[in-house]
Amino acid sequence: MTGSTKGDLTVDQKIAPYLWFDDRLEEAVNFYVSVFPNSKILNITHQGDKAFTANFILDGVEFMGLNGGPQFTFTEAVSFFVKCTDQAEVDRYWNVL
Repeated sequence: MTGSTKGDLTVDQKIAPYLWFDDRLEEAVNFYVSVFPNSKILNITHQGDKAFTANFILDGVEFMGLNGGPQFTFTEAVSFFVKCTDQAEVDRYWNVL
């Protein structure tokens, strides 16, 4: 990942957050990419008609995702800090997320 160019977005990071989903990976990726600027889906692999893995960029940060089943779920222990420039931006994210 370090220094890789993904279309018009450049990612310079060694570690990517890896998110485990039950069965709504593709829906989640599409939603997050629509919310954050400078975001795009890099790749989604499918098993049959269902998304299995995804690589995507959210505001310049590369993420990976897996439809791994119900063994592990999101909790409050998984969170992301979003730096905002002003209260209007905070409010926008608060309302959409």
